[in-house]
Amino acid sequence: MRVAEALAATEQRLAAAGVATPLVDAEWLVAHVLGVSRTEVRRRDELDAGTLEPLVARRERREPLAYVLGEWGFRRLNLKTDGRALVPRPETETVVERALALIRERREPRVLDVGVGGGAIALAIADEHPGARVTGVDTSPEALALARENAGRLGLPVELRLGGLDAAADGWDLVVANPPYVHPSEWDMLQPEIREWEPRAAFVGEGVHEELVRDADTHGLVVEVGDGQAETVAVAFAECGYGDIRITPDVSGRERVVEGRKP
Repeated sequence: MRVAEALAATEQRLAAAGVATPLVDAEWLVAHVLGVSRTEVRRRDELDAGTLEPLVARRERREPLAYVLGEWGFRRLNLKTDGRALVPRPETETVVERALALIRERREPRVLDVGVGGGAIALAIADEHPGARVTGVDTSPEALALARENAGRLGLPVELRLGGLDAAADGWDLVVANPPYVHPSEWDMLQPEIREWEPRAAFVGEGVHEELVRDADTHGLVVEVGDGQAETVAVAFAECGYGDIRITPDVSGRERVVEGRKP
């Protein structure tokens, strides 16, 4: 099948299925089949339609593109992705950026990632601060298994174990988290890629940020928040004795990350 025909047909099918970015997704799928980058797709002439078809069918069902491809980029890393954990998102890269800023002057900081999922935050910190001693905890054995696969593939020394918010009380130089922050009433309004495919427990939660802020025993704390939540979470930081409180926008300009320090 000609590459141009494959792109056009795939774009049309994905648009009809309600995919928000049908052309971009078509390019990703065709590039995956060809084994090339997206920028090289249009330089190729033909591809195997039989290999492309099942991938397009999965995306038509609104399975997240990252799950269909089986891998996704996050900062400098290429991570294995599937339904055991959330898709790594660009806005979460801001969490890593701020976490690294807080531990830049520490030679061997003890870092905890609460709700490690597939390992994106923990592994990125270990990759970009080689002296950091990083631990990731999660209440999902399935997510931990994926994180271990990613750590093994990347050769990054991250300790991974079952655990929840209580692990933050063990004493750390930095605690980082992307806690569940979607209100239960909002779940049915989310796009099918999230609602029908990604783990609900990783999205839906109330008061998790405040509980973490209260219980964490750490010099630094960095958390991702939902739209409109940053100011409330920042107040919780102040009430619990944190200073140097900062709110940082994500790549789209939304207030996404709250951080603070203790002596």
